[in-house]
Amino acid sequence: MENRTDTVPGSVERPAGRAGARRPTIVLVGHGMVGQRFLEALTDRGLTTSARVVVLCEEPRAAYDRVHLTSYFSEGAAPEDLCLVEDGFMARHGIELRLGDPAVAVDRGARTVTARSGLVVGYDTLVLATGSYPFVPPVPGRDAEGCFVYRTVEDLLAIEAYAAGARTGAVVGGGLLGLEAAGALKGLGLATHVVEFAPRLMPVQVDEGGGRALRRRVETLDVSVHTGVGTQGVVTGPDGRVRGMALSDGSTLAADLVVFSAGVRPRDELARECGLPVGERGGIVVDASCRTADPSVYAIGECALASDGRVYGLVGPGYEMAETAARRIAGEAGAFTGADLSTKLKLLGVDVASFGDAHGAAEGCLDVVYSDPRAGVYRKLVVAEDGTLLGGVLVGDTESYALLRPLTGTVPPVAAEHLVLPAGAGAPVTLGVSALPDDAVVCSCHNVTKGAVRDAVGTHSCTTVPEVKKCTKAGTGCGSCVKVLGRIVSAELAANGIAVDTGMCRCFPQTRTELYEIVRALRITSYRHLLDGYGREAARGGEGCEECKPAVASILASLAPAIGVSGHVLDGEQGALQDTNDRFLANMQKNGSYSIVPRVPGGEITPEKLIVIGEVARDFGLYTKITGGQRIDLFGARVEQLPLIWTRLVDAGFESGHAYGKALRTVKSCVGQSWCRFGVQDSVRMAIDLELRYRGLRSPHKLKSAVSGCARECAEAQSKDFGVIATASGWNLYVGGNGGATPRHADLLAKDLSDAELVRLIDRFLMFYIRTADRLERTSVWLERIPGGLDHVRDVVVHDSLGICAELEALMAEHVAHYRDEWAETVNDPERLSRFVSFVNAPDTPDPTVRFVPERGQIKPEPALLTLSATVTA
Repeated sequence: MENRTDTVPGSVERPAGRAGARRPTIVLVGHGMVGQRFLEALTDRGLTTSARVVVLCEEPRAAYDRVHLTSYFSEGAAPEDLCLVEDGFMARHGIELRLGDPAVAVDRGARTVTARSGLVVGYDTLVLATGSYPFVPPVPGRDAEGCFVYRTVEDLLAIEAYAAGARTGAVVGGGLLGLEAAGALKGLGLATHVVEFAPRLMPVQVDEGGGRALRRRVETLDVSVHTGVGTQGVVTGPDGRVRGMALSDGSTLAADLVVFSAGVRPRDELARECGLPVGERGGIVVDASCRTADPSVYAIGECALASDGRVYGLVGPGYEMAETAARRIAGEAGAFTGADLSTKLKLLGVDVASFGDAHGAAEGCLDVVYSDPRAGVYRKLVVAEDGTLLGGVLVGDTESYALLRPLTGTVPPVAAEHLVLPAGAGAPVTLGVSALPDDAVVCSCHNVTKGAVRDAVGTHSCTTVPEVKKCTKAGTGCGSCVKVLGRIVSAELAANGIAVDTGMCRCFPQTRTELYEIVRALRITSYRHLLDGYGREAARGGEGCEECKPAVASILASLAPAIGVSGHVLDGEQGALQDTNDRFLANMQKNGSYSIVPRVPGGEITPEKLIVIGEVARDFGLYTKITGGQRIDLFGARVEQLPLIWTRLVDAGFESGHAYGKALRTVKSCVGQSWCRFGVQDSVRMAIDLELRYRGLRSPHKLKSAVSGCARECAEAQSKDFGVIATASGWNLYVGGNGGATPRHADLLAKDLSDAELVRLIDRFLMFYIRTADRLERTSVWLERIPGGLDHVRDVVVHDSLGICAELEALMAEHVAHYRDEWAETVNDPERLSRFVSFVNAPDTPDPTVRFVPERGQIKPEPALLTLSATVTA
């Protein structure tokens, strides 16, 4: 916790600035998404240097992404992964954040705020960002054990803990949050019901036709939907725990857990108690500058009743309010007069979007509808008689949302009859970003126009989407505009005549993907042939560079069986192309020693093999470490010891774990249904099968995998390049995850797969990745870069949209059939063994610089040598 100040209860803090001059104090009550955006807006204007800023936060954690709260269940996100506060932000800007210490009273006469701890803070400006609270209908039993709301991380943690002993869950409310809550319960393995009083799901966002399509899609996911009925009460057992729900139609719904998600109400109690005006139905009354009746007090976000008479429950309007309040506090002009209520979400795996006048309230408007009940696709555009696009509803296919929403209020260059067709439905005209005017808002969360994005490229020299995000904040909110951002950036670069060299390196003008296709189609078997035939003119006849040599070596190794060459990385020309690790089939460590990592499929190992590892470590004096990938690493081997060590390991039945290569590292697993009382599938067997199938598979970057035996996700499968999670009906396959410095949670590719279906899809996914990824590109980066993203990858590997799946499967079959353990083949080949020496001209002399010192009963590299090694490497 940063900058927390302990003060005597009852004392008023009014600290002096430099030379005794008092700095004005800004007190922010509430630290949610909107509160954090307000703080960022203050820092953008330099106000945190001229004013003291104090934040009173009710929750025990700093601001986090409540929009993606469900990712805690659906993607395995940890609570800290959702944090919106950059490391060191509070300390860097001198902001005093008090977590778990909410404001309990405001004295407007004295201009003080009292916190729950007893701290009293004087203010010059007070900003209320208290948000909203979940509405729980006043029905009998609503406080029973097993009843929850769905609003905060703590709510989610409580639901997760209780669900471990439950089988069936029910959600009261079929709106946005209700369907998110249903997705969470489904992800926890509960049979799930949704009860909605309105006649359709998401009644605010979608119309009747969209509601029917949404219901069909949701019910195909084994979620029971009950619309047009209300909740009369919660049924409890003798122990006071939830047993079901009584509905208004006289029926009773069995349930062990109930989540209330029937809407929210503004948190306006502080304003009421200090005499500020509030709306008849709640909300702190503010004007266009977000100022209350008291000129010193502002209100922003879901607690505020805007000047247009609305309480906005979306993050985009809240961000705009935060900007408006910061501008006015800084003495700048600014007004909030309403906001875009468009939404695009993925609920229970179903894409849903609405924008503009989605229900056709305007007089004389027309509906243009496309509906495909079998595919679960519904698309409606609302247009005026003159062709002006007024709004729309999209269910099941929201691909064009990012382009349609900014066109609202204009006459599009393409007729609505064409625009309403979904992707792939044969629309005769494709709408591009050139159709958007410069004043079209492409990012409604941060109110960023197409013109601002173009300016970021043309004036500020941004050439990538991440650079544009940093410059404009576009795409950093809900993320629904990222695809269209990429298109605008590409179009603007082309319009400015900026040629971006897509070549892999200075030797090749082609991308890695293009080189892969050249090698595969022409069956090129050597780097020299490829460089002289297809390299840049200046590179032909040369030796190549350290970027393309290992990349081409990887291509040749991954295609080895198909093009008829040896797949062993040390054979012939291949050996010269490898980097240090591959050259010695081991990872070089800081002091010039090497590590040995035997493969332990699925983390399962016999006592006999454990004994062998222990004996090898003892006899060669190695450091041993059990890793997070369920393997045992041995450190400290000199290069000439590697063959001796691996001879013993190979004789004991061990294989290379490929920790040194851009290849499959490991398939981690939990113990699964064989031992765990929550397990629903044999995760160990599946992990072993997958690891043995894909061992030795060379790829653009390392590959990691995991298999979890149930939705509790103990193997952390959603942080892997391909992860598998067991369900009662089979396996769910997730792709594109990774840990590391920029972690990414994997996306669901397909669900409830049989063993054969799972393996077939992984085969296709891996070979498609190897075929199309760039050099040293992880699956996570590839998935976000490749045009069409996850949807395109799913079309290719699941639906075979390119007609290449048979070819991908054949390539994988070739790999599996021709796999040979690299170390087993090396220890039996004198020519390969000849390279394992420290000095070529003195092969029997060990490297004298490789030295160790004792630590905790083992060894570690000598500290002085670490400094020398780092200096030499640099």
